[in-house]
Amino acid sequence: MKMHSASSAEQLNAGCFCITLDRTALLTALDDEIGERAFSAIQLASRPHLFSDVPAFVPTAALSKMLHVVAAIEATTKFPTYQVDVLGRAPVIAAVDHGPRGAFMGYDFHLGAGGPKLIEVNTNAGGAFLNALVMRAQRTCCPEVADSVDGALAEGFEATALAIFQSEWRAQRGEAPLRRVAIVDERPDEQYLYPEFLLARRWLERAGIETVIVDPVELRFDGSRLLTRGAPVDLVYNRLTDFYFERPEHAALKAAYGLGAVVVTPNPHLHALFADKRNLTLLSDLATLDAWGVSAEIRAALDAVPQTTLVTEDNAESLWQSRKNWFFKPAAGHGGKAVYRGDKLTRGAWANILAGSYVAQAFAAPGTRTIQQEGVEMSCKMDVRLYTYDGRLLLMAARLYQGQTTNFRTAGGGFAPIYVV
Repeated sequence: MKMHSASSAEQLNAGCFCITLDRTALLTALDDEIGERAFSAIQLASRPHLFSDVPAFVPTAALSKMLHVVAAIEATTKFPTYQVDVLGRAPVIAAVDHGPRGAFMGYDFHLGAGGPKLIEVNTNAGGAFLNALVMRAQRTCCPEVADSVDGALAEGFEATALAIFQSEWRAQRGEAPLRRVAIVDERPDEQYLYPEFLLARRWLERAGIETVIVDPVELRFDGSRLLTRGAPVDLVYNRLTDFYFERPEHAALKAAYGLGAVVVTPNPHLHALFADKRNLTLLSDLATLDAWGVSAEIRAALDAVPQTTLVTEDNAESLWQSRKNWFFKPAAGHGGKAVYRGDKLTRGAWANILAGSYVAQAFAAPGTRTIQQEGVEMSCKMDVRLYTYDGRLLLMAARLYQGQTTNFRTAGGGFAPIYVV
């Protein structure tokens, strides 16, 4: 019997434990993809909560709504008035647009009682490569949901990923051949998602593209080419959270990007357009969007963006008094760092907020997924991430966690594939 309703998804999230991750299949798939027999044992041993054992369930109508929100945001970022506003407050380097659209965008949602609410947009969203493998390894035990997994997204993901990098390259370089890619992050082998760097490298090299994983301090700019390890870099897959390359150790990358000497994806221009959290103050301001000439259809979709406002001296007292209704986030934050839920806010944390650049976002409760740990049921919060490229859905995954913000520290939590019901 097929189930196709919000109530079905709620029931399954509350009590379905018979669909489990085939971890043996997953570990074998990872080892096979990387080409190292001990890869999974080594890399996942220190990441025990990277993957959940259970999937999450999302109603068909909710997915449709989320895709409408993605399309609305992509359309709004193209409005000249929007671009003037967001680029006008960003560093100068963000004004440079060389053409790339941004590899592996991430749109994060909470699915509460009121339907999907957009929490934030990420231009360097992690986990897409790993989630493609998890979806392949997921073992469906319930015939009721066996047809609810879009296996095509996962099975074709390697080809899709390659096509994205080629598309980003051609947007700036035309038909010249893409020969060498650098995956760049600070101390990459210490990053929690380092396994997906290795997976991305493997897939690119299998397509004949030399790929290196480097710390930005290994980059050099000779005035015309970005170099690392003695050879030029054609394209940088950028996983840095210094979104505008402002730190001294990122000077070579900043100079090369500014002059168009290397293709960078995602890049400062895209972060300013999409991921700066101050943008949410515009995307949730329907009156301003109306004044800009944004269509009623787009405004209706953007109603899923919770009200967001800048924290200023003028509204500080009002926000403090109503703090239980808000979630406070740094404008340039990432990964749930330095965020505060209003009902748990202390005076000390409030002082930090006032001293920084913060936005207040109307609290949108996350959905929940009940899991079992050693036979005991426990409730996890659930975020839903849509991975996209140029507005097109690539893959989707949930993140299950306990605590104030998304994390990979919850036993039984982590990335979970999504079944649409």
